[in-house]
Amino acid sequence: MMRQGDNDNDGVLVPIPQYPLYSASCALMNGALVPYYLAEESGWGLEIDELKRQLSEAREKGIAVRGLVVINPGNPTGNTLSYENMKDIVEFCVAEKLVLMADEVYQENIWRPDRPFFSFRKVAVELGYEDVQGGDLQLISFHSVSKGFIGECGIRGGYFELFGIDDDVKAQMYKLASISLCSNTPGQVMTGLMVKPPAEGEESFSQYNEERLSTLASLKRRADKVASALDALPGVHCRPSDGALYAFPRVDLPDKFVKEAEANGMPADEVYCLKLLSATGVVVVPGSGFGQVDGTWHFRTTFLPPEEKVDGVMERITAFHNAFMTEYA
Repeated sequence: MMRQGDNDNDGVLVPIPQYPLYSASCALMNGALVPYYLAEESGWGLEIDELKRQLSEAREKGIAVRGLVVINPGNPTGNTLSYENMKDIVEFCVAEKLVLMADEVYQENIWRPDRPFFSFRKVAVELGYEDVQGGDLQLISFHSVSKGFIGECGIRGGYFELFGIDDDVKAQMYKLASISLCSNTPGQVMTGLMVKPPAEGEESFSQYNEERLSTLASLKRRADKVASALDALPGVHCRPSDGALYAFPRVDLPDKFVKEAEANGMPADEVYCLKLLSATGVVVVPGSGFGQVDGTWHFRTTFLPPEEKVDGVMERITAFHNAFMTEYA
């Protein structure tokens, strides 16, 4: 996207918190990251008024905003978007002539029946938009084998699908991919299996479906257990995860501790995470690495430890946090 731009003022709307690849890519391409803030108080919702405000401010600064990145299910937030919200996002992109970039790599990792995953392509088609040159909507959808429900993070493979993109632009994107892409064989095999898993009636379907449902049920139990334990800690606020592999709790760090961290030239949440690691051996990622509203502090944690070990992990985190809050009270 950024390489297709014709000046250094091209920009892309990116959610905050965000997967840091997007900010890094914008910097690499000399583009402008235009942040829009997810609403933590409404379950990390994506509000159209916030998009409009950030887009207007960016344009007033002379930034030519070319596209909108949406991460659904969310990383690091673990939220999923409602169908109605997605319809509004599609219509916003059409009205503002923005390319919609849908990061949907966690689409297999969902477990709330009241918040199913919908692809933006499905929403667009059901709104009546067509995959034709010169169409009203331009959409790029991303998926990956490395973020599926089996958690194969070490296997690299995936794809992006183009909807409503001009053939000349497709040709340029294909050239860019060709000069840097060298797909490994396991990644190609896994991608093929991801897009065409065993179907009902096939010999392996019963075992595949049983293992898939069992894995997702276990992920839900672990997600609920982690979120509940974190939310019960003093000064910690953690909403249940809809999907993906993460919880992203807010931590109300004591002023004394924040000032101490600032005096040492470090973000307070980074120091907190380092202290947690030192005391417990548990690794979490500070929210400052993903972006957050000024004056708030978060960390991202997964719920991927084996299910039988989750209680022990949370006990260590609880003991550390309670001692920490007592120390800095």
